[in-house]
Amino acid sequence: MSYVKPVVRPGSVIIDLAVERGGNVEGAKPDAVAQVGGVKIVGHLNVAGRLAASASALYAKNLLTFLDTMIDKKEKKLAVNWDDEIVKGTLVTRNGEVVNKRVLESLEEVGHE
Repeated sequence: MSYVKPVVRPGSVIIDLAVERGGNVEGAKPDAVAQVGGVKIVGHLNVAGRLAASASALYAKNLLTFLDTMIDKKEKKLAVNWDDEIVKGTLVTRNGEVVNKRVLESLEEVGHE
């Protein structure tokens, strides 16, 4: 549909989620990336099917990176730096006590101690 392109600046990327059914963007091509007036129009087929795998891979990479910071590579054992900002932000309990400020506040709001 040509009404979309005039408002899109060169260098932008448009993902046409309907390319399998004819598309919503003029110039979209099924299973291809087209360049129209400096705008990339992505026409991947089955975008919904691609997202789950990409999201899972991204989550796995982030989790591995997070856990990697807690491993002593020389000693090959777990070595959590309890003062690390990421650890502090994600830690919920330690030694049987709730230590996460947001979790503590939520528990206080509902009357749990």
